[in-house]
Amino acid sequence: MASHTFCDGVTRRDFLRVGALAGIGLSLPKFLELQAHGNVTPAKGRAAIYVRLAGGPSHMDTFDMKPDAPDTHRGEFKEISTNVPGIRISEHLPKVAQCADKFAILRGVSHTLAAHELGSVYLLTGNRPIASLRYPSFGAVVSREMSAPSHLPPFVAIPNQGNYPTGFMGPEYGPFETGQAPAAGRPMDVRGLALRNGVTLEDIDRRQNLVKRYDTAFGEYAKEDKLLAGMDEFGQKAYEMMRNEKSREAFNLAKEPESITGLFGKDAFSQSCLLATRLVESGVRFVTVNLGGWDTHQNNWATLKDRLLPQLDAGLAGLFQALAAKGLLESTSVFVTGEFGRTPRINQRGGRDHYPRAMFCLLGGGGMQGGRVIGESDAKGEGPKDKAITPDDVAATFYRSLGIDHTKEYHTPSGRPVMIVRYGTPIKEIFA
Repeated sequence: MASHTFCDGVTRRDFLRVGALAGIGLSLPKFLELQAHGNVTPAKGRAAIYVRLAGGPSHMDTFDMKPDAPDTHRGEFKEISTNVPGIRISEHLPKVAQCADKFAILRGVSHTLAAHELGSVYLLTGNRPIASLRYPSFGAVVSREMSAPSHLPPFVAIPNQGNYPTGFMGPEYGPFETGQAPAAGRPMDVRGLALRNGVTLEDIDRRQNLVKRYDTAFGEYAKEDKLLAGMDEFGQKAYEMMRNEKSREAFNLAKEPESITGLFGKDAFSQSCLLATRLVESGVRFVTVNLGGWDTHQNNWATLKDRLLPQLDAGLAGLFQALAAKGLLESTSVFVTGEFGRTPRINQRGGRDHYPRAMFCLLGGGGMQGGRVIGESDAKGEGPKDKAITPDDVAATFYRSLGIDHTKEYHTPSGRPVMIVRYGTPIKEIFA
């Protein structure tokens, strides 16, 4: 998958529930407070897939069409009906339209950070970035809170995570990056898993024994150094993965039946989405999938129609349908987002510019109810019609679906207490 450069670089039942919630840092007083406000919802998500549309997709040309807006705003695309009465999206997303019952569309999501990096950090962490602190990404938090099988990494990025993987938490909670997107019908030659140039498992065993001898010699120093400890964690995990056949099988798309592979396109994004479903089925807790190129300052409609929307349509529809077919949709939380929307007013180059005041997000699975639209932008798509949904709110909702208390506090290496998401409030309607 090609990389892209951006333009700017208490009943008994409740008592038992409290006992379970205590394991995720939700105390009895906090439970009672949430219960009083109707905010306690049993979590169903046991894994998550984060689809990152890097560059900032246009809300006006995808999931928040404005057919009655003036010519200066409306754009070239028409809207079509979905399989949910009353919900309409872009004509160039026909496959996604037929599985709209499996996800919720959030419209009128709004913030104020119009730079790619800052917007990306906000939407990768659920926290507005500040200079004095690097917040951990969703994948890092899930990696810390939800254990995975010993032979698999809890957090996988296809092909990479990009900026802000772990924040202040350290490399041990970072992603295993595949380094490339998978190809249709072929086992994936995953960097760090494949044995190349005549190297055998016996060679790996000898090297691992040598590492253990060095660990014995420098053990106390390594334990105290956080970076070395993180590297040791990755080294051990890589060794276990190389030794375990199930680890290699998890990345082998050739093992998928035609009934599943036929749901996807042959392009790299579709195959990455297919791999994501296989990884969560195998026990990986968090998978990031990337589709970049949405920075359409010019030639917006041709770029969307001819390249980006067909890929998004095939991959995203396949993702939701495959999760449902595998019986994993209820237990897998899916979050689809860019870093911002794009200007409702069309610029002189036939494109749309950065616009954080209005954007869309998609949420599905993990007990979040599909087939609905939550929030609304105004008639021209220039901002929320009424109350804005913030990235913080979306993050709190995403964590709620996974049973992670977004108000739980971590501590930085210097001892500073930091909430997972400081300001967000879960969107109650999505769980109703």
